[in-house]
Amino acid sequence: MIEFWTDGSANPNPGPGGFAVLDGEGNPVALGGSKNTTNIRMEGMALLMAMRRSPESKINTDSDFWIKTLTQYAPKWEKNNWVKKGGEIKNLDLVKLVYNEYKNRKIKLNFVYGHKGTELNELADSWAKRARKGERL
Repeated sequence: MIEFWTDGSANPNPGPGGFAVLDGEGNPVALGGSKNTTNIRMEGMALLMAMRRSPESKINTDSDFWIKTLTQYAPKWEKNNWVKKGGEIKNLDLVKLVYNEYKNRKIKLNFVYGHKGTELNELADSWAKRARKGERL
């Protein structure tokens, strides 16, 4: 199973953003960004790019939001024709893309606490900030 580390960044939030996907050795394999976005969208883009790299992988992320969205919320929303009781689903375009990749692959999502000294999580954060500033592979 291939392992990835992902992170996303926007500063200010919303504002310029970047995302990074690292392999299990800490090498960047995908970088990208947008001039006007949010950290949530960049975290989602990082997950999407990681998922598209392999049909089976373990993805380490500090985004509890995206883990819960993919494992708990999106399956219910999809059954309800992408409607939720509390109102609109924010970032629905990206949620649908990421969820489609997630459910059609063998993905293990692993939550790691951000900014707690986990080496590859810190490195992914650093690369996401570099991508936010325009760096690409």
